[in-house]
Amino acid sequence: MKNVYLVLAILGAVVPYWFFGQFIAAEGFDLGGFVSGLFANGAAGGFSADLLISSFVFWLAMYQQKQKGKGPGLLPFVALNLLIGLSCALPAYLYVREGREG
Repeated sequence: MKNVYLVLAILGAVVPYWFFGQFIAAEGFDLGGFVSGLFANGAAGGFSADLLISSFVFWLAMYQQKQKGKGPGLLPFVALNLLIGLSCALPAYLYVREGREG
């Protein structure tokens, strides 16, 4: 399963950045436009809210696992989550965690 997590982490980095690249090519580095696009309509807002809540739950779960001595450090995965997204951070975390247990 470890290799599957690695492939998913890579895919989880490439796919979002492909879309981010399209946005930057069309709009430039417009942070305000990017944030307003996240909530442009009900569908986008629902996906964005879901992602924000899921990311927060992921951070709490990582913290709990770290407190139990079962997980790696939080900061690299919080950074991945903020800079790329949950689709990269979660499988990367599982990849590292499985390597530690394995």
